[in-house]
Amino acid sequence: MRKNGNPDQIELDYQMPFGDDLNPDNRWVKMAHLIPWNEFKKIYYNQMDDDTGRPAKDARVVIGALIVKHKQGLSDEETIQTIKENPYIQYFLGYSKFQYDKPFEPSLFVAIRKRLGIETLNSMNEKFINNFKKLEQELTQDKNQESNSKKKS
Repeated sequence: MRKNGNPDQIELDYQMPFGDDLNPDNRWVKMAHLIPWNEFKKIYYNQMDDDTGRPAKDARVVIGALIVKHKQGLSDEETIQTIKENPYIQYFLGYSKFQYDKPFEPSLFVAIRKRLGIETLNSMNEKFINNFKKLEQELTQDKNQESNSKKKS
C-alpha cells in the first residue's frame, strides 16, 4: 500500500499484528526517515517503460527491499521471507500495517538489477551511504548525550 503525501515523512501510525506500537528508536524506523525516497522513486520510475509490460512495483518497496537485502547480506528468497516476518522492515518499506503476503516474487530482484543497471544502483547506494552516515552520527550523539546525562545524575 502506498502512503499518500510525502513518503519521506512517515508517521508512526503503523498497525502491528498484535496491537503494539513500533519503537521509534528501532534502526529500521530511524533509517526510514533518512532515505531520500522521493529521489530514489524518480530514479526508479525513470528506468520503467510506461507503455509496455506490467505496472512497476511500488518504488519504495522495491528499493527498500534492495537496501534490506544488501544491508543484511541476504539471498533474494531470504530477503522476501524477512520482509514477510518483520514489521519494522515492513514499516521501512512504507507499509501502513502488517502484511502477511510477500511483497513480490524473489525473482524480481534479478529483473530490477538488470533494469536499473550498475551505475544507477551505485548512485543510489552512494546517496544511501551518505544518509546512513548521518544516522550513525545521530545515534552516536544520542548515546553521548545519554551517557553525559547519566554521569550528571
